[in-house]
Amino acid sequence: MTGQNLHFRTRLAESIRAPGLTSIPGVFDMISARIADQIGFDALYMTGYGTTASHLGIPDAGLISYAEMLSRVTAIAGGTRTPLIADADTGFGGLLNLERTVRGYEAAGAAAIQIEDQEFPKKCGHTLGRKVIPAEDMAQKIRVAIDTRDDPELLIVARTDARTVHGLDEALRRGEVYAEAGADILFIESPESEEEMERICQSFDTPLVANIVEGGRTPVLSAPALAKLGYSAAIFPAFGFLAAGAALREAYTTLRETGSSHGGNQPLFDFSDFNRLMGFEDVWAFEAKWFQQNDKG
Repeated sequence: MTGQNLHFRTRLAESIRAPGLTSIPGVFDMISARIADQIGFDALYMTGYGTTASHLGIPDAGLISYAEMLSRVTAIAGGTRTPLIADADTGFGGLLNLERTVRGYEAAGAAAIQIEDQEFPKKCGHTLGRKVIPAEDMAQKIRVAIDTRDDPELLIVARTDARTVHGLDEALRRGEVYAEAGADILFIESPESEEEMERICQSFDTPLVANIVEGGRTPVLSAPALAKLGYSAAIFPAFGFLAAGAALREAYTTLRETGSSHGGNQPLFDFSDFNRLMGFEDVWAFEAKWFQQNDKG
């Protein structure tokens, strides 16, 4: 069976701190996680939007619970070998809630935990109506997260959502506060131009992550362009579920219109390969070992 090895957090830290850009796909269920895991990325990003949508079918508006998110972290981290960055929203409440969240996510196998400075309940970072808590309250959350983690290689990603409502200057000020509080990675959410992205990268020595959402508020740039700006990593949280949604809509529309999958032009995952992806080879090996022994007995 799959699962993290003992050095997965160190591998992620080394990848983020190395020169160049680490491109990280968003995963939202075990199918997306296993496919991305096989492709060979340096890290995976468990998207809160995608997890909420796939698990509950509701908006990413602070409606999913800590227990529900923890169950997804446990499944994805336990079912893959690639270091996992896990979205923990606001920590699901105050400082005690955050302490519980860090302990739970770390025990579940996350390699990095992302927390943000929105008021609870939070909203998706590329939507309107977000409100942020005082910067010092968020800095205290970062200090609690650092004090709580048992493994110093568990990375704390500090995100600010101040740009959209309060402007870039306030977002940069908060980034400085969060870096001083000890955040390992800074996440200045939803800059609205390449010029703003350049200014962000020129403002910090702490590693920076870009959040690339197709159709969102931030320009979608190439990997070389993001690296040239100075980003250490880029997450693509929506790319997978937007692609999956488009493929499913096309496949189901064909099925509704024709009554069959016969003659469809949609690219399909080979069924035998999908069986292997889901681990059926382990089932078959188990049956071959134990059921044949019973037959002989």
